Amino acid sequence: MSINATLFVQAIVFLLLVLFTMKFVWPPIAKALDERAQKIAAGLAAAEKAKAELASANQRVEQELVKSRNETTSLLADAERRAQQIVEEAKGRATVEGDKIVAAAHAEAEQQSVRAREALREQVAALAVKGAEQILRKEVNAGVHADLLARLKTEL
Repeated sequence: MSINATLFVQAIVFLLLVLFTMKFVWPPIAKALDERAQKIAAGLAAAEKAKAELASANQRVEQELVKSRNETTSLLADAERRAQQIVEEAKGRATVEGDKIVAAAHAEAEQQSVRAREALREQVAALAVKGAEQILRKEVNAGVHADLLARLKTEL
């Protein structure tokens, strides 16, 4: 055999090997590579989607935090306003109660003053009667002279 025949046979065997490889070996390898590329692309897309969802979740969390802070601030302001209102109401009730106590004390003082004046008039009238009795040197009957004593009381 000559080198040309060997070369020709080797070329035919090589072509058969290439055809066999392209027909039976290459499609499963290409399919596996394509599947792997699709899995990698799907994984990258899922990672991008997860990253976007994470950013969206972070944004929602920030919005909820801002909302919670605003609500907390609002609740604290309402509580402070209510506390001030309660304090003002208590001050108002205390002022009204104090005014009532002062008015009652004034009324009591006025009544005591009137009673003291009445008692003083009674005592002055009794002293006047005693003085008149001593001046006249005779006894004045209170029952008989009630009208005279009543006029004397009103004049004093």
